[in-house]
Amino acid sequence: MDMKTAAVPMPHISLEQWRTLVAVVDAGGYAAAAKALHKSQSAVTYAVQKIESLLGVGVFAIQGRKAVLTPTGEMLYRRALALVNQAGEVERAARRLSAGWEAEIGLAVEIIFPGRLLLDCLARFGDESPHTRLEIIESVISGTPEALLTGQADLAITPRVPPGFLGTPLIRLRLVAVASPGHPLHRLGRTLTHDDLAQHRHLAVRESGSLRSRHTTTVEVEQRWTFSTLASSIAAACRGDGFAWYPEQSIGDELATGRLRPLLLHGAEERFAELYLVVADPDGAGPGVRRLARIIRDAVGATEQSASR
Repeated sequence: MDMKTAAVPMPHISLEQWRTLVAVVDAGGYAAAAKALHKSQSAVTYAVQKIESLLGVGVFAIQGRKAVLTPTGEMLYRRALALVNQAGEVERAARRLSAGWEAEIGLAVEIIFPGRLLLDCLARFGDESPHTRLEIIESVISGTPEALLTGQADLAITPRVPPGFLGTPLIRLRLVAVASPGHPLHRLGRTLTHDDLAQHRHLAVRESGSLRSRHTTTVEVEQRWTFSTLASSIAAACRGDGFAWYPEQSIGDELATGRLRPLLLHGAEERFAELYLVVADPDGAGPGVRRLARIIRDAVGATEQSASR
């Protein structure tokens, strides 16, 4: 026998007895607690008295005609409430797992997918399945399909659907060419050409796949800074360090406050990126993966419907 296991003392008070104590306090008395628990009042009274006897403390004190918690009773109630709630969470988690809910889900997300929308989806899923762990893989271009191919992702939001997988169109994002208001490109005061852009620094985000190309660009220029995150690239643009195309929803605050301004490029100031939702194994996907996919689809649909009004 493991000595550590043998050294752990067995509790003398059962979970049911602690649940009874909590019910007495919450219901405001023994009679009401007995009704709520579908037990006799004598059984409820005995359970509380058993706790007092085993611990050698008084849980309730009589004040006038009313029983109130003693300071020790208040501490025991708080601890008992936490214990009962935790036991309930364990039972709910076990029921989810027995029903096939996954213990962990890998979600690969292209970084241009709106961050706030993603967090809203994760929060909703977390409320429904708090015990399912989510591994969020924030990836760029080839990194997202690679997460599917290597088995890291059970679900992916990707601009490329790799061979052997099925993807459904999820969202079409508008990318806007921008720079800070004080950037030299804005000071030209006219519609810009490719030659104008070529004289200035382009701010890019590096592909995250292991086989990424260092030459994956949106425009050919001599000067380029390549970042690992979209946030760093946007921060550099706001400082006036260069220009870039960003998802409109990712720079909403910067555009609203004037930290970034759109560039005029002969109608090329905007581009569009299509993102797809891919379930790695549609036939073998568990209820958690299917539910998260549904939450993402519904959230995108609601956002697009609201924007069209």
